[in-house]
Amino acid sequence: MPAAPAPVVELSIDGAIGPATSDYVHRGIEHAATEGAQLIVLRMDTPGGLDASMRAIIRDILASPVPVAAFVAPGGARAASAGTYILYASHIAAMAPATNLGAATPVQLGGPPPSPDKNEPLVSKQVHDAAGYIRGLATLRGRNAEWAERAVREAVSLTAEEALAQKVIDVIAADVPQLLQKVDGRKVSASGAERALQTAGAPRVAWEPDWRTRFLSVITDPTIAYVLMLLGIYAIIFELAHPGLVLPGVVGIVSLLVALYALHMLPINYAGLALIVVGLALMVAEAFLPAYGSLGVGGVIAFVIGSVILIEVPGYSVPYALIGGFALASAAFLIVVLAVLLKSRKRPVVSGREELIGASGEIIEAAGQEGWARVHSETWQVRSRAPLEPGQRVRVTAMEGLLLDVVPESEPGA
Repeated sequence: MPAAPAPVVELSIDGAIGPATSDYVHRGIEHAATEGAQLIVLRMDTPGGLDASMRAIIRDILASPVPVAAFVAPGGARAASAGTYILYASHIAAMAPATNLGAATPVQLGGPPPSPDKNEPLVSKQVHDAAGYIRGLATLRGRNAEWAERAVREAVSLTAEEALAQKVIDVIAADVPQLLQKVDGRKVSASGAERALQTAGAPRVAWEPDWRTRFLSVITDPTIAYVLMLLGIYAIIFELAHPGLVLPGVVGIVSLLVALYALHMLPINYAGLALIVVGLALMVAEAFLPAYGSLGVGGVIAFVIGSVILIEVPGYSVPYALIGGFALASAAFLIVVLAVLLKSRKRPVVSGREELIGASGEIIEAAGQEGWARVHSETWQVRSRAPLEPGQRVRVTAMEGLLLDVVPESEPGA
């Protein structure tokens, strides 16, 4: 009786490719190898994503002991930008009808997509590097290298039927079962070992994203990372302003550490991050060192500019509406602080040295020209040029340390 065929492990990429995606694929390939799978089917529907995450996935595919079949599915899906590179790197490239791939021109961080008509040094280097990279993958897998280079330099795309005709992909299949039927018996080489696939009727095992992948997916969302960073900073500031509350400090530290971990995995603009921190510092300084708007306004401007340029990769950017909301909230806070400061300037002094000078008090104990008096319900040591008597009303004329100079209220000018 023939042995049952080895299982086929199914992975899925749905959406922009980022750190969570590369971690998921890496562990999925390890799981497939552990389970003794004969093939990994990597279903894709992606607009592209981060270059570092894409290259990490490709490195895992190239080093995988289990062959990988990249499958653009279902109908209506696409493998644009980073998805095209992954498709070229896979041992088997497949697409479902009514899908497309291509538009693999790299996008410059911190600016608009490069135009093929421009010959800017940085853009030219990026395009040349990307073109050489995908051409190398095409040569490795025996696929159409000329079209791959056009996808990078000219951002062209192909339908599934056109891709098959131009030898960009190996097979068109409506779904995974049909794909397994069509690649059954095909010989592929993985990690230097050639093997014949026996995928017809092979058991399929889906490797779904676990809590770790979902957690990484959440915190590496630029919007979430941005909010966590601001929450952490504001919570720590609140703790420093009100020592002993503990909870704001704990929340702030945890939020800030998680945000920094997420930002470390994302292609952030460090100038933008510095501007955000400086902006927040200036706004806080306005509250403690009143400059009547100059520090606060400068802080809001720095905060907005830093937020806008923090992350500028398609699919990985902070929404302008969120930036505007935080900026308006900060501006409202500054307006309240300035209003309180201006109002406080018009109020009479009710405490401190200035308020004591001229205040009236009553002697409660006296010994010659010195004694103790009650001033504003407080007991102060006093001295006078004239003898003092208990019960006598006096007025404060000067203050030296904790000693008050007084004169009897009956004296002229007292």
